[in-house]
Amino acid sequence: MAEPVSTTGATVFFKVYGVWIAAVLCAALIALVVMLIRMPKSPHEWAVGLICTVVSSFTGGSFLIVYFGLHAWAADIFGVVALGGLFFACGLPGWAIVRWTTTFIAQRDGKTIIEVVRELKEEWKK
Repeated sequence: MAEPVSTTGATVFFKVYGVWIAAVLCAALIALVVMLIRMPKSPHEWAVGLICTVVSSFTGGSFLIVYFGLHAWAADIFGVVALGGLFFACGLPGWAIVRWTTTFIAQRDGKTIIEVVRELKEEWKK
């Protein structure tokens, strides 16, 4: 027997777009949190931070959903909120990793790749 499904406009809209809305909202909120924690020094840094935070939110959250098989959570509003929390939690580490990497690269501006590799090898041996 088929499961009864409500066909009101709001229900259909939620079932089709609910997870996407939650993901975008959570990615925007984590980007806001990151920008408020460490204010960007320039519009360029702001754009890079925003892009990296949103991408890490989507990719990290999606990875966790697939890895742990949490697809069924998208069936109700509380599950969507929980999935949104995953998207939110995945944004901050992505921003931090990008910031550390760009700082590392900026500190070695003007060095050749060979000098950077030698420096990394020396640090690795310590």
